[in-house]
Amino acid sequence: MNAPLHDQRLDKWLWCARLYKTRSLAQEAINAGHVLVDGRRAKPARTISAGMHISLRKPPYEFHLEVTGLVPQRVGAPVAQTLYRESAESLTAREALVEQLRMTSAGERAGVGRPDRRDRREIAAFKRGVGSED
Repeated sequence: MNAPLHDQRLDKWLWCARLYKTRSLAQEAINAGHVLVDGRRAKPARTISAGMHISLRKPPYEFHLEVTGLVPQRVGAPVAQTLYRESAESLTAREALVEQLRMTSAGERAGVGRPDRRDRREIAAFKRGVGSED
């Protein structure tokens, strides 16, 4: 068996921890400034170790993670979730945002699927500015 890791490339860790589907997507996010290590921008080859703090933006969500473990290769989701710990503030803010997004999408058109004839006429009248005369 391999010796335990003491440090690892940032892009590889993000991929191994299943925060990004591919290493190239992780590298793109890092280069775009969406990933901060201990509050600073980092490069994909930045070495990280246990105890470091990573801020990760995947719009519209933001994650604040603490690295708790490193693995030499990509692992299954249950093991990957043990490689980091999300801060309580981050978790509550993200859950509040999920709820807010769910509520705003529920307020949109109540019908499911394509608009029917009546809906199309209402949409057309709205675009023309007709029908809202009170």
